[in-house]
Amino acid sequence: MIGKISVETAGPGLYEITGELARFVSASGDGVLTALIRHTSASLLIQENADPDVQTDLLAWLDRSVPQSDDPSMHWITHRYEGPDDMPAHLKAAMLPTTLSIPVQSGRMMLGRWQGVYIVEHRTSPHRREVALVFNAC
Repeated sequence: MIGKISVETAGPGLYEITGELARFVSASGDGVLTALIRHTSASLLIQENADPDVQTDLLAWLDRSVPQSDDPSMHWITHRYEGPDDMPAHLKAAMLPTTLSIPVQSGRMMLGRWQGVYIVEHRTSPHRREVALVFNAC
């Protein structure tokens, strides 16, 4: 089974897509769900969905690790055509996963109690992000 979802983002942040993925696999039985974000400046991530401070801290860590290209520490960046957030967004996407494989049992993702699936938006402006989905039955 193959499908896709689209998500509107409003700038940097974690956008939970667990519910959309759960609906996709709900009648699927046992197998593996593979998700691929079809962009080079955003990521997919399985992360805690109970305490929003986790998301805040994760985004702060990413920004400290890879500041915008107009930060003096990023003087070495040459790709600046699309603005100071673009190349750092590509670097962040290189640090985090862009594909996920999630086991599914009886039509339910086998995520842990506090886990959710997120699109991580790295760009500062709004974007429409698309995630390709494939379910392979066992």
